[in-house]
Amino acid sequence: MATLKLVNVSKRFGEVTACSNIDLTVNEGEFITLLGPSGCGKTTLLNVVAGLEELTEGEIWIEDQMVNDLSPFERNLAMVFQNYALYPHMTVAENIGFSMRLRKRPKSEIAERVGQVAKTLELEELLERLPRELSGGQQQRVAIGRAVIREPIIFLFDEPFSNLDAALRVRMRVEIKELHQRLGTTSVFVTHDQEEALSLSDRIAVMRFGQIEQFGTPEQVYSLPASKYVARFIGSPQLDIFKGAIESVDGRLNYRIGTERFPMPDLTQLPDKPLDLGVRPEHILLGSEGTPAVVHLVQPIGPFTYVTVTWEGGNATARVSGVSHLRPGDKVNVSFDTSGMLFFDRQSDLRVDLI
Repeated sequence: MATLKLVNVSKRFGEVTACSNIDLTVNEGEFITLLGPSGCGKTTLLNVVAGLEELTEGEIWIEDQMVNDLSPFERNLAMVFQNYALYPHMTVAENIGFSMRLRKRPKSEIAERVGQVAKTLELEELLERLPRELSGGQQQRVAIGRAVIREPIIFLFDEPFSNLDAALRVRMRVEIKELHQRLGTTSVFVTHDQEEALSLSDRIAVMRFGQIEQFGTPEQVYSLPASKYVARFIGSPQLDIFKGAIESVDGRLNYRIGTERFPMPDLTQLPDKPLDLGVRPEHILLGSEGTPAVVHLVQPIGPFTYVTVTWEGGNATARVSGVSHLRPGDKVNVSFDTSGMLFFDRQSDLRVDLI
């Protein structure tokens, strides 16, 4: 296990800046995720850490050593790629043990370690097969096994599940999390899938335009997003954002959207600038009280139903437990749970703490 520290790291390709002034510290044994949309710089940053790309500015430290000038091999990292990168003419056993053969380890030692890794990843029955005889999930486990057998100080994962179907992605998430719990190796995982990031990570670095917008625990980036961008990128369906104004009526604070008023939590002080209101589906309430609305869309997903309603303020999507009997065109009332209200500066888009 090792610590990883990035200090003012930038990477440019000619006139294009892929990553800019990134500071990031990964603690020993920590599992962190670089999360963001395509083109945000997350894979480039991972390649810079791995030594596959030469950084333009900054420093990369592993433990107490700056590794800027070290080759990928000398950094003692192991990378799992999106496309598996297995040798097609080698068996599973040969693929897993390849790095040990390069280091000219004894055959008996290689066989023993390959057997141990294969058992950990449930590949014992597949050791003599070629990659083309494996399913996508099995190939991915072989790629992980090839990384594990090197006993690296840091694992790097570059969107390893993107070629798998939905059910297999979920199963592989479980396997990666269990593997990390057993080995405790410091890990950096790249994905554009916020569900993967939330379920796997100790901390998440949400990236935008080559920079880190927020770095925090899954609970922090979900419940206390630093900006509208983070708030809308994390969570599915996205939280709803409304443009209104805070006002006091009969000594009670309300957030007014059009002519409708929604009760607010008590504030220590009134803001001196316009704020937008963000509310996630679990904090949007449908019932007998609140603002009149009309059901627009009903999306059952098993344990929950997402109900989108329209009203004067626009659209709002509520999460309803179980199966909802609401249908498009039904009339309902909508209100907000005050404990789930998030406020954002209308000009900067940054979240503002009011309580």
